[in-house]
Amino acid sequence: MNRRTKKIVYGALIAAVYAVVTVALAPISYGQIQVRVAEALTIMPFFSSYSIFGLFVGCIIANMIGGNGIFDVVFGSLATLISAVITYYIGKSNLRYKRYLAPLPPVIINAVIIGIELNVVFNLPLVASMLWVGLGEMIACYVLGLPLLLYIDKNEKIKEMIR
Repeated sequence: MNRRTKKIVYGALIAAVYAVVTVALAPISYGQIQVRVAEALTIMPFFSSYSIFGLFVGCIIANMIGGNGIFDVVFGSLATLISAVITYYIGKSNLRYKRYLAPLPPVIINAVIIGIELNVVFNLPLVASMLWVGLGEMIACYVLGLPLLLYIDKNEKIKEMIR
């Protein structure tokens, strides 16, 4: 398989997994109090830029199906895109504790952007929305995503496959 095809397949796989997991766990994936389990995948750009597009497309698909409207499709997906790009640059940095910082961008960015979105669209309290979304992201990204990152980081064969 040539390199370009491998990149496309890898991105498509990330998109599919993100969308399927989010929709399959819909009761906990949408709303003010949410733990979007698929957000654990936002650590993947730490290893490879190919996953950035996959996360973005997967989030668009999940948000289109989720039923929270066009604001969620646009702003929720942009939050994931911004988080993925920042995580990619953390992975490329020389920071000493970069593995532990990598899950942080989705927590902060989604807390702010989705918190504002929930406030504007559903008139939910802003600070409470930010805190609840941030807590859900913390669970997804640190309880699920960080162990995944540490496992991949220790396994050279997996790292080679996704690079």
